[in-house]
Amino acid sequence: MTDRWGGGTIRPPRAVVRRDAGLWACEGALRRRGFPLVAGADEAGRGACAGPLVVGACILPDGRRGQVPDLNDSKLLTAAVREQVYAEVVRRAVAWSVVVIPAGEVDRRGLHVMNLEGMRRALARLDPAPAYALTDGFPVRGLTMPALAVPKGDATVACIAAASVLAKVTRDRIMVEMHDRWPEYEFASHKGYVTPGHAAALTRHGPCPEHRFSYVNVRRVGGRAVLVEQVREDVGVEGVTA
Repeated sequence: MTDRWGGGTIRPPRAVVRRDAGLWACEGALRRRGFPLVAGADEAGRGACAGPLVVGACILPDGRRGQVPDLNDSKLLTAAVREQVYAEVVRRAVAWSVVVIPAGEVDRRGLHVMNLEGMRRALARLDPAPAYALTDGFPVRGLTMPALAVPKGDATVACIAAASVLAKVTRDRIMVEMHDRWPEYEFASHKGYVTPGHAAALTRHGPCPEHRFSYVNVRRVGGRAVLVEQVREDVGVEGVTA
């Protein structure tokens, strides 16, 4: 396989992943191959039809300090445990960042394009900069470090799981604030995802400014056409406001 800088195909040669290391196995293998700072990136809100897309990035320290108690894929944790893990990640991380991409930007540029751009921005904001990046699910081009996409990375790689918690907790807090402004949609309960109650509220009240009008269910009741820019993701994206 041909190496490509930041394209998700660089793998450390003959790195040994220790099965008994659990979530920390992949990062340990990379450190043994000369990549001391390994970052993970993940998003929250891809499937929601309202609210922002939020991307987190995180570098965890080596050793016991990096072994955050109860760390796991954010979707597998209760809200209370996520808050506790979030606090520990922020306290222990070598570096962390969160990028918030508004619903309007998702509408204008497209969900997948903004997902990848959010990962680029979140990773670029880390200080110190990572030597290697692991992204959840999708390869991300245009990075300044080698990177690898990890399927189901939020459940298998510690730094990606930490990034998923950062993104999920941040987004949930934003959705609770939106609930205070638009209580008729009950954003605090479903966080902008499609549920029977959310669908009923959309039908009854129509969409609010925080809904994603590029989504069919929102457009159906909102009556507003959205033109999504055609962006070739293989050449990168510039100028995104987050």
